[in-house]
Amino acid sequence: MEMQKLYLLVPLAPLVGAMIAGLFCRVIPRWLGHTATITGVAVAFITSLIIFKDVQAGNTFNGAVYTWLTSGDYSFEVGFMIDTLTTTMMLVVTFVSLMVHIYTMGYMKEDPGYNRFFSYISLFTFSMLMLVMSNNFMQLFFGWEAVGLVSYLLIGFWYTRPTAIFANMKAFLVNRVGDFGFILGIGLILAHFGSLDYLTVFKKAPELAGTTINLFADREWATVSLMTITCICLFIGAMGKSAQVPLHVWLPDSMEGPTPISALIHAATMVTAGIFMVSRMSPLFELSTTALSFVIVIGAITALFMGFLGIIQNDIKRVVAYSTLSQLGYMTVALGASAYSVAIFHLMTHAFFKALLFLAAGSVIIGMHHDQDIRNMGGLRKYMPITWITSLIGSLALIGTPFLSGFYSKDSIIEAVALSQIPGSGFAYFSVMAGVFVTAFYSFRMYFLVFHGEERFGKSSHHDHHGDHDDEEVAHDHHHGLAPGQKPHETPWVVTLPLVLLAIPSLIIGYIAIEPMVFGDYFRGVIHIDNAAHPVMAHLSEHFHGAAAMGMHAFTTLPFFLALAGVVVSWFFYMKRPDIPAAIQRRFSIINTIFENKYYFDKINETVFAGGSRLLGKALWRGGDVAVIDGIIVNGSAKLVGWIAAVTRLFQTGYVYHYAFTMIIGVFVLMTLWINRA
Repeated sequence: MEMQKLYLLVPLAPLVGAMIAGLFCRVIPRWLGHTATITGVAVAFITSLIIFKDVQAGNTFNGAVYTWLTSGDYSFEVGFMIDTLTTTMMLVVTFVSLMVHIYTMGYMKEDPGYNRFFSYISLFTFSMLMLVMSNNFMQLFFGWEAVGLVSYLLIGFWYTRPTAIFANMKAFLVNRVGDFGFILGIGLILAHFGSLDYLTVFKKAPELAGTTINLFADREWATVSLMTITCICLFIGAMGKSAQVPLHVWLPDSMEGPTPISALIHAATMVTAGIFMVSRMSPLFELSTTALSFVIVIGAITALFMGFLGIIQNDIKRVVAYSTLSQLGYMTVALGASAYSVAIFHLMTHAFFKALLFLAAGSVIIGMHHDQDIRNMGGLRKYMPITWITSLIGSLALIGTPFLSGFYSKDSIIEAVALSQIPGSGFAYFSVMAGVFVTAFYSFRMYFLVFHGEERFGKSSHHDHHGDHDDEEVAHDHHHGLAPGQKPHETPWVVTLPLVLLAIPSLIIGYIAIEPMVFGDYFRGVIHIDNAAHPVMAHLSEHFHGAAAMGMHAFTTLPFFLALAGVVVSWFFYMKRPDIPAAIQRRFSIINTIFENKYYFDKINETVFAGGSRLLGKALWRGGDVAVIDGIIVNGSAKLVGWIAAVTRLFQTGYVYHYAFTMIIGVFVLMTLWINRA
């Protein structure tokens, strides 16, 4: 019972902080707003540590804490499943959120919406915790929709700017597409499994593995496997939340929100929800090779092609954003290869170094007086030493430098895909391998342009680009960039402390955690793999001889040389011969145009789907509202009454002898009919 109280405390502490800062945002002082929310998230983190230790001692929990609704044989409950997967996510979410909360004190100090922002990010933390702690699909869907709602509020935090409103509406609508598939999957589970409880569904799944359903009018060609269609529908939901092609278009535009929320969305909350959900649903996905093949191909496309877009970005935050898209593709590829523990491992390591990179980018933005264009930077290393060294650590972790956290998770994904026999695994292996070079190239292109080389700030010849949508805005200072003669400055401790604390796990967490999480019993009984059909993890374990040996062996592998080549090429292009990238851009202008237009996904969405919806709406308005409802039903009925009244009025002359004559005719007609009938 005592532990159940602690389980409740984890999500409720951030919720209480959010309510204090939100409901009383106009009346309480700023210090109380951030104190309430930071305390709430800190309590959640400390409690998560206690629960983690309890779970490591062998104590797990699965049960309801509140029955929300009972309808017939169905019961809809709020409940928790506390196991190693849950506690891993709880620690990642609460720790990264705590760092973001502390960082926000420095980053948002001049913003008039200070308390409101703290309320939103604390509510975001509550929503994600409810999602990862759920033991049933109803609560999962609640958390799923709650993170979507709060992301809408945060992306559009600066609601007076049209670009922010467009971005949050875009995120909301794209996620509705994914969520439509997600709720169809949940509906199929409720209809065929008769329950929304995870364990009940997982237990019954093998019995229904061979079940088929017909999608269209009993046609033979429309007969599909129940497990395949259910898993694909669930994964469509993950494609929206975890920004997989083609439902990825909202994530780069989420940069319209302040930098702290960019870090929280990209590192520990919303985009990780889909990866977590598929891992939790491993007993279902293992029963459908078709669904796994679909997952691995979508992940491979995202990993490679979104990485290409990072090469041409000049906004410091957007470079990191496209990096997130690519890394989410890596995680999805691991899921498709049945390497669920590797996907969660990369989710964890990525959360630390991606939060570090985003917050470091925010630190650079503060130092540059809110100029986000990396072409206007250079030489910041000597002005911002803490930001520089932590950014370097984050970049090295991202590209998979041996012994750093990103190396262990990223190389494990590459090796798992190489061993996979899932259809599409060959293409996936090429994508993740090519992605190694691409990731190293765009990561160190940004690093070199920001921290090394010529100082390009404080000059009148600046590029007039300050972020694609003028992303960062402060209340009392609308000047962007350093004036001539001004120099960048290191940010205050509330900004640099989270950078240092995030740099530590970015360095060591991979070395510490790979053996228990990926090759040990950490996820035993939690993640289920059919080793007969998908023996990837069994084969991968045979090649693992310890974290140190893996790190040493890496110096002889292809991924290391590809990453090294990416760093060297970016250094040569942007430090020694900056004319070469410009020449390549001119020579391959068609490809560059495709990249700049982001493969035309936005134009297709705006023209085909948004434009088509508007045309359909206009047709229904003209044919339905104007022609049928207004023209026939409303105005038509009025015209009919008017016509009848006009005809009837002809018989109303006002002369008595006309009425008398009419009465005589009427009597004559009636008598004639009566006589003829007789």
